[in-house]
Amino acid sequence: MNLLLIENDERVHRPITLTGRRSEHLRKVLKVVPGDSIRVGVVGGGVGTGRVLAVDGEAVQLEVDVSEQPVCDLNVELILAVPRPIMLQRILKQGTVLGVRRFHLIRSRRVEKSFFHSPVLEPEKMRGLLLEGMEQAMDTWLPEVHVHHRFKPFVEDVLPTLDGTGIIADPGASGTLAGIPVAGEAGQRLLLAVGPEGGWSDHELQCFADQGFYGFTMGNRILHVDTAVVSLLAQLQLLYDLRKR
Repeated sequence: MNLLLIENDERVHRPITLTGRRSEHLRKVLKVVPGDSIRVGVVGGGVGTGRVLAVDGEAVQLEVDVSEQPVCDLNVELILAVPRPIMLQRILKQGTVLGVRRFHLIRSRRVEKSFFHSPVLEPEKMRGLLLEGMEQAMDTWLPEVHVHHRFKPFVEDVLPTLDGTGIIADPGASGTLAGIPVAGEAGQRLLLAVGPEGGWSDHELQCFADQGFYGFTMGNRILHVDTAVVSLLAQLQLLYDLRKR
């Protein structure tokens, strides 16, 4: 936990009293004592410092000052064909660590229907994974997660309303991510589409192409979905860092 996250409504009470997982981490991992300072962020708000006032049994009392605002360098929305639950857990957390601002979990032809009944898709479970990613990355932005059970309504009704330049991973494409002129441009909002283990169908690829998505390949090696997502987000961040110089 690199950043202690608190909810905005917790700030109503001064000082803030923490119990449960956050208190346990402060007491047993960080071993805080009165007078210590820790990095604090408000979900959806600013970041700053929390000063430990008291450690009383299983509770920790803090006085917080969150006057700074976190910076978002790269704005990416991830359109993801729902993978196996264990991979989805990793992607929700690691995608948040790497700065995904919104997730669209969609159905494609090669996605098993049973995946949409996974406990991972329960709101509280997903929120917990997102918060873990935020704590790791020291970010206060809580990504939105939208679940779309049918491909056609998503691509015809939802996709045209999304703001950003679309790029889609496709092993059959000829170009690379670095060759897409918009990838990594400063201020550019990107819609990154990543398919299932078996890949997109030809029809699905054409639907994205009709919406103006640029196709690109990651090379000859076929990666697991969770590995591909992390690799792509890291590459986009690198391109952004290089092009803003």
